Amino acid sequence: MVEKADIDDHEKVVTISDPDSGLRAAIAIHSTALGPSLGGIRCWTYPDMREATRDAMRLARGMTFKNALAGLPLGGGKSVILGGTEAKTPSALHAFARAIDGLRGQYIGAEDVGTTVADIDFMRDVTPHVAGTSWGAAASGDPSPHTAEGVFVAMQAALDVVHGTDDMHNCRVGILGLGNVGWKLAERLSRAGAALLVADLDPARVAEAEAEFGAQAFAPRALPYAPMDVFAPCALGGALTVDFAKISPARIICGAANNQLADPSVDTALWQAGKLYAPDYLVNAGGVMNVAAEALGEYDAYRVATQVRGIRETARQCFEQAERTDTPTGAVADAIALARIGANSAAA
Repeated sequence: MVEKADIDDHEKVVTISDPDSGLRAAIAIHSTALGPSLGGIRCWTYPDMREATRDAMRLARGMTFKNALAGLPLGGGKSVILGGTEAKTPSALHAFARAIDGLRGQYIGAEDVGTTVADIDFMRDVTPHVAGTSWGAAASGDPSPHTAEGVFVAMQAALDVVHGTDDMHNCRVGILGLGNVGWKLAERLSRAGAALLVADLDPARVAEAEAEFGAQAFAPRALPYAPMDVFAPCALGGALTVDFAKISPARIICGAANNQLADPSVDTALWQAGKLYAPDYLVNAGGVMNVAAEALGEYDAYRVATQVRGIRETARQCFEQAERTDTPTGAVADAIALARIGANSAAA
């Protein structure tokens, strides 16, 4: 059963229920102004379908801005599958792939929290409207190294703006979340000489980071307020609150998590507190750049790497415009993205 409805400013929101496989899922398409919507497939535990759909919508809107800032000819969409990894049965994944296929290319799905390259490969058997696969002429594979690299170069830009140098030796960086992206960011930062503070819900992962990087371990709730130069949220969203803006010692916030602001007012609160927030949908776009190259059928590893490194310059422009106009960085990034969307609409 598929139910469709237009909700808020989204072009389309689809909820899926398949009794045979037990699948319950939602697909949100926020905008196709720049092209087909592209965004990850998240597999997570939600209280109910209403909350799952709301999360898909929030994430889809973020993808619209992320893809626009990345200069991609793609719109924003996102999807969620209710349940933990046990929900990803072969029959459920194929049922979800059929739902994607029914949208006739309006939405292209990719790996996200709770899904893997193998899951995308499996869905590719049913629909061509997925990307981030491990096989095929344009296969892009795991996007997480590219996401981590984009966050790293954006962090360099932020350090340069705040301290006049991007040297990370003696720089204390707190990483909240040691999943695929968080771990790869930790590797990159460790090689650059940063001192790491880490937190994750998995104690084994934290212990591994202590052994591998000499990292200092914290409880997830305590890490945002620990003494550090940079805070890198790399878990789920909502880590940045007004209290964080007032209390945290970190001068820079630059991480891979989506929807880091607990609510829009936090953008202003961070700016007024003298903290440089690197908008998440700007700095974590490396993964979508990688996946987009496959979705557009023209994957070139060198070109993707060049695009990802370009995130540093985009971030620098955002930070400098924020300082020049005394405007919170999130508002500046929004304005840049909306201008690109508007220019495309006008040209069309």
